[in-house]
Amino acid sequence: MCGICGWIDYERDLERPDARRELANMTATMAYRGPDEEGSWIDGPAALGHRRLAIIDIQGGRQPMTLQDDGRPALALVYVGETYNYRELRQRLAALGRRFETSSDTEVVLHAHREWGHCDPRNAVRELNGMFAYALWDTAKRELLLVRDRLGIKPLYYYPTEHGVLFGSEPKAILANSLAEPAMDAEGLRRALCSIADPNNTVFRDMREVRPGHIVRVTRNGIKEMSYWHLTDTGHADDVPTTVRRVRELLENTIQRQLIADVPLCTLLSGGLDSSAMTALAARFSDERIRSFAVDFVGHTDNFAPGPGRPTPDGPYVEEVAKHVGTDHTDITLSAHELMDPNVRAATLHARDLPLTLGNQDSSLYLLFRAIRQHSTVALSGEAADELFGGYSCFHDPAEVQRDTFPWYDASNDTALRSLDPGLVEKLDLPGYHDEQYHTALSEVPAVTGPASADPHERRMREVCYLVLTRLLPTLLDRKDRLSMAFGVEVRVPYCDHRLVEYVFGAPWAHKTFDGREKSLLRAATADLIPQSVVQRVKSAYPHIQDPTYGTMLRNRFTTLLNDPNAAVAPLLSVDGSHALLNATDNLRGIEQILTLQDFLTDYNVSLTF
Repeated sequence: MCGICGWIDYERDLERPDARRELANMTATMAYRGPDEEGSWIDGPAALGHRRLAIIDIQGGRQPMTLQDDGRPALALVYVGETYNYRELRQRLAALGRRFETSSDTEVVLHAHREWGHCDPRNAVRELNGMFAYALWDTAKRELLLVRDRLGIKPLYYYPTEHGVLFGSEPKAILANSLAEPAMDAEGLRRALCSIADPNNTVFRDMREVRPGHIVRVTRNGIKEMSYWHLTDTGHADDVPTTVRRVRELLENTIQRQLIADVPLCTLLSGGLDSSAMTALAARFSDERIRSFAVDFVGHTDNFAPGPGRPTPDGPYVEEVAKHVGTDHTDITLSAHELMDPNVRAATLHARDLPLTLGNQDSSLYLLFRAIRQHSTVALSGEAADELFGGYSCFHDPAEVQRDTFPWYDASNDTALRSLDPGLVEKLDLPGYHDEQYHTALSEVPAVTGPASADPHERRMREVCYLVLTRLLPTLLDRKDRLSMAFGVEVRVPYCDHRLVEYVFGAPWAHKTFDGREKSLLRAATADLIPQSVVQRVKSAYPHIQDPTYGTMLRNRFTTLLNDPNAAVAPLLSVDGSHALLNATDNLRGIEQILTLQDFLTDYNVSLTF
């Protein structure tokens, strides 16, 4: 895993010293994403920067990497991620006459574009199975391609300029260039206050994401976007037993592919169905004993209080799975003081780059990866199984399913709005923003075909599945990427394999709930691998600290903020509303959001343009 950045300017020679310094500044922002090596490549209007985390072909995989024609670079590539089928592609390309100088997947991507993508780049990208984001410069065409994987596992941002574009794995890389302005308008604040993925809105004005499954083409004539993949109706005709067998086959193949690494590897184990099944399969196919890690909190298991979405603590199940599978397991136990450490909170925000927060769940994940990096460079995660197989309550609670909005969204949770100036709240019109985003997403949903098309519930569940995979999952993948890469840990997500996603998405909802509960297909496909207690365990969300000390520390910091008239967030706040939020009983999420927004505005010196 790595970090990439670059600059295209058709009216400027980027080999000049001042331009080289700009590129160096951009590249330096991502040193933690790629602690092993730094590289750059500049040719006239194109400048590419790279920070490398060496995972495969440690000696030969240096970047930027070029492909030569008649002794001169024809293609130049900076690449993030992994192409899991690179060995198969390498064999096919070699049979077509392509010659390789390294054992890296990066070189395979270069040759794939030369062989299959010279007329249409989508033909090359569709051959890749993996998680990736990359920039490819064609020296003859004077054309840049920005490419992102199908599910959006790896981030990639771009910022159009007068004569070209800036791009980077993270916004901070783009903002290191003097052409980019760290500004936020009302549209950006809407995004900051909502939990809906919107590639057209990155919080920073004029900055965009490359959409999952898309290519952005940059030429002298402008910037165009094209899709190479999207979720479709597959006309699923398999019965339930066949579907269960196929899910198992795909999982086995996916995890075997994702175990390939030339560095230490581990799994993230929560004791739930998703991570336990993944860990068991990894242990079965690994040549070495698998390491596993779990996050816990001081006194959490002993003092656990069940709550919505968290009926049981993880600890006992984690211990049982680790013994059953035989992993070399480590619990990372955290305290409230660690989570509220100002340095940890500042570093977590800097890693995320955006004022989006899950509070102590972000800080705990950050600290978990800090601990993991002492032992492993690659980690397998069970992320996306709930979104794919239907693990959340919004798939099963009739009231949530039938909401005329995103089913996981509950306006009563927007407690941060209580502290904002009433005039600003009216201007933001968050209900209108949600409605617009919701209906845009609905317009993309592929229709159900076959016998299931006559069932209104099947049609609605197709919509819910699509909404969760395209508007919720990307926010979680982005969070996992940022907080892991803050320590140079590459997280792989087997449940995001596009073949598995395509197959399960196309299956009828009746198949996905055939045993009358959540994640029926995954449970049936992996029940033989894990303890029965885990097979029967009800879904329990990622843990959060229950120590009341944490809430007290949050409120104290919020009080200090309210007493500072020079705080960056002060112009947005209502004094009465903020004190009402402080005194409310359901206030922690709202307080977290305002504190995060304050830190974001300060850290990035963001100018407000509304």
